[in-house]
Amino acid sequence: MAPVIAVDLGGTWTRAGVVLGDGQILAERSVATPKGGGSPAVITECVASLVRELCTSFCPRPEAIGISAAGPVDIRHGALRNPPNLPFRDIPLVEPLAAEFNLPVILVNDCHAGIIGEAVFGDARGIANAVYLTLSTGIGAGVLDGGRLLFGREGNAAEVGHFVVDTTYRVRCGCGHEGHWEGYASGSHLPRFFARWCEFHGRPLPHGRDGEPAGVFARARDGDADATAFIDELARINGRGISDLIVAYDPERIILDGAVVRENGDLIYPRCLPYIDRFLPLPEILVSRLGGRAPLLGAAVLAEGHDTPFGSFRDLLKD
Repeated sequence: MAPVIAVDLGGTWTRAGVVLGDGQILAERSVATPKGGGSPAVITECVASLVRELCTSFCPRPEAIGISAAGPVDIRHGALRNPPNLPFRDIPLVEPLAAEFNLPVILVNDCHAGIIGEAVFGDARGIANAVYLTLSTGIGAGVLDGGRLLFGREGNAAEVGHFVVDTTYRVRCGCGHEGHWEGYASGSHLPRFFARWCEFHGRPLPHGRDGEPAGVFARARDGDADATAFIDELARINGRGISDLIVAYDPERIILDGAVVRENGDLIYPRCLPYIDRFLPLPEILVSRLGGRAPLLGAAVLAEGHDTPFGSFRDLLKD
């Protein structure tokens, strides 16, 4: 297979790589995702600039471009629609990139790309029923059911970050609603949850780094009583979310990923285990071995074509 260019567009970082069919990444570049600007074109240009650099320096003739992006996505029209962790409501990607590079371009929800990356190259190989769960800037999931990817109506099935997991603290999510998992346990919203938890329990409000995710986890490791108690409450929230995953999808395996998990796995899992319901049998739960590259690799797999062993994007793209 000729090399393809895969892009992983996230709320914090955008990465792109030249990827071979065996999953080898020949070259990789990353930049901070723009947090503002005059129009959505700044996001499109961010992606295009990475693709240009890779084409110029490493891969003058890629076969296609695959884009994994934090949703919601509109895969029929090749755009993002009102993503809560990006600064614009509508962000066109497929049409402008296809026009500039004269290549096939496919766009997919980043967690859908993640589960495909895991199924081809990672911990979901040979597993017919699996969930890829990322706790990063946002929270989302990709689901294999009987070996087939759950797409949903527009390619947004398993937006699990918007499961309601709490009615006590009433923390508002980036989407505008209260009680959503992403509004509590994602990297972008965890500081707000910690501040609300401190206020609710009459504890001193955090200042500066102490209130940021790295600071909270560091304090917990150092034995700070408030941080430790908060991490236990966070474990309850994550346990509630994972319980919902299990009863919704009945997976054999749940693969955890995302910066929050990769950097703090000891305080995320197995801390949440006691809070996971046992209505259905507990699946195997593990942290991805792909080092955060599952969405990038999944985007590369999808760049090869609309039809995959996990389901047909071609059918979804029909109007």
